Amino acid sequence: MNRKIRVLIVDDSALIRKVLTEILNTAPDIEVVGTAQDPYVARERIKGLNPDVLTLDVEMPRMDGLTFLRNLMRLRPMPVVMVSSLTARGADVTLQALELGAVDFVTKPTLDVSRALTEYADQLIDKVRMAAGARVRSQVQLAAPPPKHSVDQVIPARPAPVRLHTTDRLLAIGASTGGTEAVKDVLMGLPTDCPAVVVAQHIPPGFSRAWAERMNRQTSLVVREAEEGDRLVSGHVYIAPGDHHLLVARDGARYVCRLSRGEPVNRHRPSVDVLFRSVVQAAGTNACAALLTGMGADGAQGLKELHDAGVFTIAQDEATSVVWGMPGEAVKRGAAAKVLPLQEIAAALLRASS
Repeated sequence: MNRKIRVLIVDDSALIRKVLTEILNTAPDIEVVGTAQDPYVARERIKGLNPDVLTLDVEMPRMDGLTFLRNLMRLRPMPVVMVSSLTARGADVTLQALELGAVDFVTKPTLDVSRALTEYADQLIDKVRMAAGARVRSQVQLAAPPPKHSVDQVIPARPAPVRLHTTDRLLAIGASTGGTEAVKDVLMGLPTDCPAVVVAQHIPPGFSRAWAERMNRQTSLVVREAEEGDRLVSGHVYIAPGDHHLLVARDGARYVCRLSRGEPVNRHRPSVDVLFRSVVQAAGTNACAALLTGMGADGAQGLKELHDAGVFTIAQDEATSVVWGMPGEAVKRGAAAKVLPLQEIAAALLRASS
């Protein structure tokens, strides 16, 4: 019960290996049992050390991180957290890694790496902890966490509209850990004439645009990163940009996107709670919503507000979630009209919106 989470760090940079080791070893429930400078060394150390979690660099010599991850997931599946660079190439490779089965990722700073990574210590520790309990395919903090702002600071509560001068339907989706693949699976089940879809996925700047472009190529829908004032059109999907809240507002009889740099809510920007509350206020029962896999509780309050306003709501079930944090909290609060496996969510949203 008290065994520490055993971590192997794989990175070609000696500095990154040193910093990650120091950060993770400060957590009393985590132990870095070894490091490796490339996948060939990592392969032997996995055999000898039997780690619970791997942190894996995206770009390495001798064998790239994707090739190694592909082989690892085929031969010895285990939780992997990618350590990615904030570049277009880094974003694309990281998204491919999530498709291959990596649980999550942290971004690697490009300047003053030692200082910047230390600032990300809490996030790194949390993601390693979460990965240890994730399905493949007590808080310790080094510094005070950012304030946990309420959704009220971004969008005050008010009743859902009683009369709507439109019959346009709207689908809202929220997700976090494991969500890049879960959201894609839902979108792939939607036809080209489906209602407009708005998505809040916890993802940093630089990755949200790459993810939207990737899903635009992989699904039959038009997927784009949301911009201020975008009119919501059927068959289109609007992704919250990293570091911005996405809200839905009314412009006459149409729905439009609004972006906000308001305070992070539940320590997230974009926040699912912010998106869901805006959907309650703009669309009322013309909307349907789904809360997918993710760590924490963001979106649970928003889904409850939607449910209480008479909106059809779905929480992804535990068996198909990478992490049953957000949807599990929503179920606990009585926020979900249905608790469904991932493969049934698209059809259920379509039935409810027809």
